Amino acid sequence: MADTAERVYLDHNATTPVRPEALEAMLPFLTERYGNASSIHAFGREARTAVETARLALAAALGCDPAEVVFTGSGTEADNQAIKGVAFASRERGDHLITTKIEHHAVLHSVEYLVKYHGYRASYLGVDGRGQVDPAELERSITDRTVLVSVMHANNETGTVQPLEEIAAICQARGVTLHSDAVQSFGKLPLDLRRLPGVSLLSLSGHKIYAPKGAGALFVRKGVRLHPLVHGGGHERHRRAGTENVAGIAALAAAAGLAAREREAEQPRIAALRDRLWAGITARIAAVHRNGDPQRCLANTLNASFEYIEGESILLSLDMKGIAASSGSACTSGSLEPSHVLMAMGMPVELAHGSVRFSLGRGTTEAQIDRTVDALAEAVARLREMSPLSPGRSCAGAGGVKPS
Repeated sequence: MADTAERVYLDHNATTPVRPEALEAMLPFLTERYGNASSIHAFGREARTAVETARLALAAALGCDPAEVVFTGSGTEADNQAIKGVAFASRERGDHLITTKIEHHAVLHSVEYLVKYHGYRASYLGVDGRGQVDPAELERSITDRTVLVSVMHANNETGTVQPLEEIAAICQARGVTLHSDAVQSFGKLPLDLRRLPGVSLLSLSGHKIYAPKGAGALFVRKGVRLHPLVHGGGHERHRRAGTENVAGIAALAAAAGLAAREREAEQPRIAALRDRLWAGITARIAAVHRNGDPQRCLANTLNASFEYIEGESILLSLDMKGIAASSGSACTSGSLEPSHVLMAMGMPVELAHGSVRFSLGRGTTEAQIDRTVDALAEAVARLREMSPLSPGRSCAGAGGVKPS
């Protein structure tokens, strides 16, 4: 493996390094200010002040009231809390849930749980070849028994951004609660919940915006009924029991504030690097396809499929050169199944298996992009030379067929 100093990290959608300012914000609460935020003595008051100061900062970044911010242990927990919490609190009104086929598994598995063990019904919206939901299909799917719609803001694998404003307007007009998983979009896209009154719940995660793992949040608009998942003390206004992770919460708020202030300058820089990467790939490698919507997409995300070879083989080759990328969601790495997102977009199985996701971040440079293109071109050429699926090579004994 390449020397540590030479490594290139292009997997920021999986997680990000903790930025120095976030680390600085959390250190006091890991050392001398170690009180429990529920205690009434001075140590506890210090911790409580930190939590509420963080709540104010996060609310400012979201454009909401501080009382609408619930701190959680992760984006996954926030998704579970939103979906199960609304479903359980609204059972007397209905039993129908709507989501999409391209959601993160935190959403999909929560819906599946409610269907399998609690008798709910679910509708799954399809997407087009670029990964876009059709708002008209959503409107047709809503019934008088629909209690929740969950549509992600931006996809973690392709970066495709959904028409959240239009979806929110439909849900508001039909009186249906809308949850959006904004784990990948928060800090990267403009997000003002004052301008999205149809969004009732929204999930986010600290470790996607250069805060540590173990801290997330759920926006819960005033008036939304939510059944708690975690029972115990009266933390978070009785919405999420458990002693607060004060250090993680402080770091999350610090990172969120910085992301909001830096977004207008940083996202165009990252988009230019992403475009440089794609231009380099297409100039050096044939038979490659860009997945997702190239216009409505996150600035930092590029998902590409390479014909005739496996994405996992490409990743291993890059890793040997000290370059980290991904085949999709880190939560499903190691799975032999093709990406459910790419399959929902109508991609052939062979091509889906050849996909690689590059997700750029604050530390990404032009030199790193150029080095990645060089390593990728070399790896693809070598792997295609060995692949029985490549044009001109026999597929006998390979257990597969050439893509058309």
